[in-house]
Amino acid sequence: MRLYQLWKGNNKFLCGGRFVFGPDAGSLFLTSFLIGGPAIAFCIKMILIFGKEDPSYHSPVLSGALILLVMDFTFLVLTSSRDPGIIPRNLYPPESDETVDVSTSSMEWVNSKVSNMKLPRTKDVIINGHTIKVKFCDTCLLYRPPRASHCSICNNCVQKFDHHCPWVGQCIGLRNYPFFMCFISSSTSLCIYVFVFSWMNVLRQEGSIWGVMSRDILSVVLIVYCFIAVWFVGGLTVFHFYLICTNQTTYENFRYRYDKKENPFRKGIMSNFKEVFFSKIPPSAVNFRAWVSEDVDITMHNPDLNGSFIDSKERFDVEMGGKLDKDGGVRLPNSLQQNLDYEGMGDNLKTKGGEDVAFDPFFHHATKPPTIPSQVSTI
Repeated sequence: MRLYQLWKGNNKFLCGGRFVFGPDAGSLFLTSFLIGGPAIAFCIKMILIFGKEDPSYHSPVLSGALILLVMDFTFLVLTSSRDPGIIPRNLYPPESDETVDVSTSSMEWVNSKVSNMKLPRTKDVIINGHTIKVKFCDTCLLYRPPRASHCSICNNCVQKFDHHCPWVGQCIGLRNYPFFMCFISSSTSLCIYVFVFSWMNVLRQEGSIWGVMSRDILSVVLIVYCFIAVWFVGGLTVFHFYLICTNQTTYENFRYRYDKKENPFRKGIMSNFKEVFFSKIPPSAVNFRAWVSEDVDITMHNPDLNGSFIDSKERFDVEMGGKLDKDGGVRLPNSLQQNLDYEGMGDNLKTKGGEDVAFDPFFHHATKPPTIPSQVSTI
């Protein structure tokens, strides 16, 4: 089976796992109606008055509205249909002895699903000279990377989690935040555009303004609608530009995380904008189209130091002995499990006494390389 068919999150998938939506993806129909309805009505209005007035004015106005509308819908789809930065889950919690020497001020311990486990609820990491606490996720069985959080709606940990947007039916995170910013910015531009030229249509007509407005009901409705909408979507756009300038997420801002301490991620306004809009979007940490055995709960794509990924045709069976599939994929023995390092984007395999591998993406220590069974040569 494909991995997306066994995924424990609440996501919805289309086209064989190529498109990843949130559980409330149905809200896209309402969002599309709220955006497309007024915009299409405005375009129809401009087309109907082509024969009555000079088309040299109305044709560019119509073209501008169509361009903004297409851009808006394009960014909406890109925001809602892609992996926002989902972090692969662990099959098992980290090994208890891996946390003994880790600096932590937490006195709260995780109630592990595995007996004889003693894991601190939080750990301390140093980011740009500042101490950041990362929490253990009981659902995903891992210590979340800095700025990551678990979305209760999608039931996933998401890298650089901003918020879950019900209007796009998807989490907003590391991999779709630039498209989300383009979406709300183009929505604001479209509202202002329709508002301004609806007023122009009223003012260009002969007669008193109240008489014209009584005859041109559609323009009046568009003016009122866009005036109300621009306060919401425009305010949201301004707020997120403020967050970019200060290098915060909505989640961090609402929790007053940097009110009493310095933000370790802040780099300056220009660098903050460059990080969002002009940085390469990292590849997905999960290959939802990967082949897995039906008795495996989950598998994950394992990036190397360059961020490249194992071929999706390779199939992994962590429950069975190591052997080759008929199509050349590698099946790993149960003493191996893939690990993912989100800090350095490097991979480590850890084993101890033949037990299942523990996955701790931020706090793994130097260990001797694992012994790879002879039937498994390379991955």
